[in-house]
Amino acid sequence: MTSATKIIAATAVALLAAVGAQAETYEGVHPLTSGRTRAEVQAEAVAVVGNPYSDAAYAGVTPLPGGAVDRAVVQQQAVAAAHNPTQNLDSKSFVNSQIPAQYTNGSLARRQDQQRQAAL
Repeated sequence: MTSATKIIAATAVALLAAVGAQAETYEGVHPLTSGRTRAEVQAEAVAVVGNPYSDAAYAGVTPLPGGAVDRAVVQQQAVAAAHNPTQNLDSKSFVNSQIPAQYTNGSLARRQDQQRQAAL
């Protein structure tokens, strides 16, 4: 390539870059569409929803249903669930949506029975 063709090629590339750079303009942020102040908007929000940070917001909280359960009973249920050999099995994963007997009556069930007896 001669120097004249290099200059023409560089000029063409510069012109293409200049045209491409002017293809889009930045409009800035959107203009403000409301004339209300922040305090007015906040007062309107509190009037509609109420103040979620006030003490009165939690005054009407209902207690959990079910009443009191003995701590020992809950612990026994948790231990039994943790030692259940089929706790991670989903019945929908098996044929006819039933966990096979080898999981419920087989060696896993015998091991669970042995653990229960050892715990007593």
